[in-house]
Amino acid sequence: MSDTLLIALYAFAGAAVTGLAGAGVLRLVRRRSLTASLAVVAAVGVVAMLAGTLVVAWAMFLSPHDLSVVTTVVAMAAVVSLATALLLGRWVVARSHELVDAARSFAEGRFAAPHGPATAELEAVSRELAATSARLAESRERERTLERSRRELVAWISHDLRTPLAGLRAMAEALEDGVAADPHRYLRQMRTEVERLNGMVGDLFELSRIHAGTLPLVPSRISLYDLVGDALAGADPLAREHGVRLVGAGVEPVPVEVDAKEMSRVLGNLLVNAIRRTPADGTVAVAAERSSEGVVLSVTDGCGGIPETDLPRVFDTGWRGTHARTPPAGAGLGLAIVRGIVEAHQGRATVRNIPGGCRFEVVLPAAPS
Repeated sequence: MSDTLLIALYAFAGAAVTGLAGAGVLRLVRRRSLTASLAVVAAVGVVAMLAGTLVVAWAMFLSPHDLSVVTTVVAMAAVVSLATALLLGRWVVARSHELVDAARSFAEGRFAAPHGPATAELEAVSRELAATSARLAESRERERTLERSRRELVAWISHDLRTPLAGLRAMAEALEDGVAADPHRYLRQMRTEVERLNGMVGDLFELSRIHAGTLPLVPSRISLYDLVGDALAGADPLAREHGVRLVGAGVEPVPVEVDAKEMSRVLGNLLVNAIRRTPADGTVAVAAERSSEGVVLSVTDGCGGIPETDLPRVFDTGWRGTHARTPPAGAGLGLAIVRGIVEAHQGRATVRNIPGGCRFEVVLPAAPS
């Protein structure tokens, strides 16, 4: 066996023993500061070199003078290595402490990443924490908006239920006491109020299924021309009562795959909403056309516009705008149901102001060829 190979074996043996010992020390200090681990790693490298040198000298491959020279060099390298490891460890630990301080405000949505250079890993953690904090802030804002909508809905529903229930009670007592001048008129009015209450309960049930994600859809291939035609026919009596013109001239025979019953409800709610907010002699126009995003179904009214501050809330549950724009029988559920049904069809519902009124748009995926 050559001397070079023997030297390599002896040096490896000494270094291996040092490495095993270093691994044991690292295991003991694994819960301590990163500075201690870096110091151990630097010490292992230097001590491994020294151990290999001593084993080679013990095997008589080095003279005492050469051993002294090598030992001195290794000692100087040890000083520099340990100092560098300690400086690096303190810098990394300081950055970690800054990240910990910034993370204390994480739950409040005010996370601000520490300034200055950092290791790639700490920088990645900082970016991920910032992104997660932003998502949590958005989630909290949505939760606050939903909670505000729920409170408003409960208040409005309670008010809307109290009025017809009080009327029903009064009419029932009048009939019971035999003081009703026209019992048949009272019965007709009671039936009207019951139907109104039934409609409100139906809207609440529909909205609860939408929020629970259990709205049953039975898609079928139909033409928007037929869908709009049926909706216009259903809304025509209400439009005549309010003196509003219904126009459906811009409807293309575009095929879509939707639940016909639910989409009829969407169109019906949009048309009723538009008719009730359009003054007499005004016009409500319906259009349907293809676009790069799919199929766009729009309803334009002459309500005079919605305040810009209210536009983001139009589709919120329970929102009814100002009192001047609140229909007598509305509970603020119609547009919320519209958005829920449209989103269940993988579409989206939007609204924007136009000169003299508003334009509600429903974008649906185009039916495959």
